[in-house]
Amino acid sequence: MKALLINGSPRWKGNTNRALEEVAGALEAEGLECEIAWIGNKPIRGCIACGICSRNGDGRCVFDDDPCNELIAKAAEADAIVIGSPVYYAGANGSLIGLLDRMFYAGGPLMRFKPAAGVAVARRAGTTLTVDQINKYFQINCMPVASSTYWALAHGRAEGEVAGDGEGLHTLRMLGRNLAWLAKSLEAGRAAGINPPAVEPKVMTNFVRDDLLEA
Repeated sequence: MKALLINGSPRWKGNTNRALEEVAGALEAEGLECEIAWIGNKPIRGCIACGICSRNGDGRCVFDDDPCNELIAKAAEADAIVIGSPVYYAGANGSLIGLLDRMFYAGGPLMRFKPAAGVAVARRAGTTLTVDQINKYFQINCMPVASSTYWALAHGRAEGEVAGDGEGLHTLRMLGRNLAWLAKSLEAGRAAGINPPAVEPKVMTNFVRDDLLEA
């Protein structure tokens, strides 16, 4: 089994990567092969709502000049997904959010029902908001979200400081163990003939009343 961990920080080997390494170590101890994929520090496009990915239905974004399509392909092959981000203004890195918007619009069906978790790293505050922001991508895509003994966050500012957050590292290790257990349980269920539920066609409700619009 494989786990994909996405480092959403522009810093390759910063505290976000160190936090993901802690999760990966726990996953590997449970027998999962892990890859930590870095989004890089070059510009990443945001979604422009062109709808081409939906019309094509090929699991690819029409823009192919950044890591989006490569990461969709990796996520499609993975049995579990972890996404980590530093905290910027009480939220995730903007480049990561632009990437996730496109990954989930174009490749959401390829990740559906895979267990996942969001991880946040900050000097001080904004971590729980960032974890929640990342987890919302999973929750809207029928993906079971793994839990731990606390929110999946760690604290540090200068490179390597996360290593001094003992409670944070413990939380991340437990997250990795729980995620591995969840992935294995889902795999065992499929082997026993218990498949994911069918997804009903979505009903889109418009809250705007047409009779109040100007002619």
